[in-house]
Amino acid sequence: MSNAVPGGLTVAAFNAWRATLSAACASLIGIGFARFAYTALLPAIIGAHWFAPATAAYLGAANLGGYLAGALGARVLARRAANVTILRAMMLLAVAAFFACAWPISFAWFFGWRFASGFAGGVLMVTAAPSVLAHVSASRRGIVSGAIFAGVGLGIAASGTLVPLLLRQGLAQTWIGLGMLSLVLTAIAWRGWPANPAVAASPGTTVHPEHRPDSPLALRSLYVEYALNAVALVPHMIFLVDYVARGLGKGLDAGANYWVLYGLGAIVGPVFTGHLADRIGFARALRVAYVAQMCAVVLPALGLGLPALIVSSIVMGAFTPGIVPLVLGRANELLAHHPASQKAAWSTATTSFATLQAGAAYGLSFLFAATSGNYSLLFLVGGAAMAIGLLVNVSSARLARARRTQCHAASNATVAPHASRR
Repeated sequence: MSNAVPGGLTVAAFNAWRATLSAACASLIGIGFARFAYTALLPAIIGAHWFAPATAAYLGAANLGGYLAGALGARVLARRAANVTILRAMMLLAVAAFFACAWPISFAWFFGWRFASGFAGGVLMVTAAPSVLAHVSASRRGIVSGAIFAGVGLGIAASGTLVPLLLRQGLAQTWIGLGMLSLVLTAIAWRGWPANPAVAASPGTTVHPEHRPDSPLALRSLYVEYALNAVALVPHMIFLVDYVARGLGKGLDAGANYWVLYGLGAIVGPVFTGHLADRIGFARALRVAYVAQMCAVVLPALGLGLPALIVSSIVMGAFTPGIVPLVLGRANELLAHHPASQKAAWSTATTSFATLQAGAAYGLSFLFAATSGNYSLLFLVGGAAMAIGLLVNVSSARLARARRTQCHAASNATVAPHASRR
C-alpha cells in the first residue's frame, strides 16, 4: 500500500514540509513581526503621543534586549520542557505581547511586553529551525532552512506594506491586527512540529575534511564572523529609510519605497542562500555572502546614484535573513559527528549575533549623533566590519589546512619506522 498523500508527496515528505511551514510561521511571528513591524510603527507611536521620541527608541531596544535574553535562555528552557511545548509557549507569548501593546498603560508595561516579544523571538530562533532540520536529509537542509527563515523576510516586507494599511484603522487596531494574524499563524503551526526527538547522524555519513572540527577554531571563527555580520547589517536596518528621506532629501514616501525593496530582497534571500549552499556547500556559500555584503553595504557611501542604492537595498535585505541558514548549516556541518552539540553551537552563534547587533545599534546611533548626521560613515563602518569578518574566515581556513597538513606529516612520520621494520 502506498504511503503517498494527495499531491504525490510521501507521508515523510509531507510531514517535513509541514514542519518547515511551522518553523517559518515561528520566524515570521517571533522576528519578522515582533521586531521589524516596530520600525514602521515607531513614527505612529510618536505621532499619537503614546511616548516621547527618546522613550520610543528605548522601547525598540527592549526587543533587542529580550532577544539576547531569549537566545541565552533557550538552553535552560530546553532542559526543563519538551521542544514542542517551548515552541508553542513562545509563539503564544509573542501573540500576547501584540495584544498587550494595544494599550500603552505605562512605560514599564510597554517595555515589559516589548522585552517579552524579543525573548520569545530569541527562543524561537534558537529552537525552531534545529527542531525541524534534525529530521531533514543533509542534501536538503539548505533549501529547507532557507524556507524557514523566509518568514523573517515576509515580516520585513509586511512592515512596509501591511502595517501602513493597518494604521489607517488606528494604532491600537494595528497592534490587535498583528496579534490576530499571529494567532492564526500559531494555529497553523500548532500540530506541525516534529514530536519525536532528533536522531543522531548516521555512522556511515562522510564529512569532507574541510568540515571536520579538528579544533574549536572553526566554530569560534564562525561565531566571530556571524557577530561581525550583524554589525554590517545594522546601517541598512536602522538608517536606510532616514538616509533616503532626509540624507538624500527624497522624502518619507521614497524612503518607504526603498524599505519595500529591502523587504522584497529579504523574502527571496533565505531561499536563494539555502539553495546556493545545497549546490556549492555552506563554507563556500558563506564566503560568497561575505563578499557580496562587503560590496553592497558601502554602495550608499560611494555616491553612485539611485541604481546603486537599489542594488544595495535589495542585496542587504536579502542577507538580513539570508545569512542565518548559512551560519546554521555551517555550524551543523562542523558538528556533523556531534549532533548533540549542534543546538548549543547555534545558541552560541545566535547570542554572539544578538550581542553585537544590539551594541552596533547603540554605537552607530551615537556615532551618527556625534558626527552631525554623517550617513556615509555608518555604511563604511558596516563595510569594514564585513571585511574583517571575511578576513577571519579566510585566516581560519588557512590555519585549519596548515594544522591538518602538520598532523598528516606527523602521522606519516610515525608510520614510516614501523613499515621499514617489516
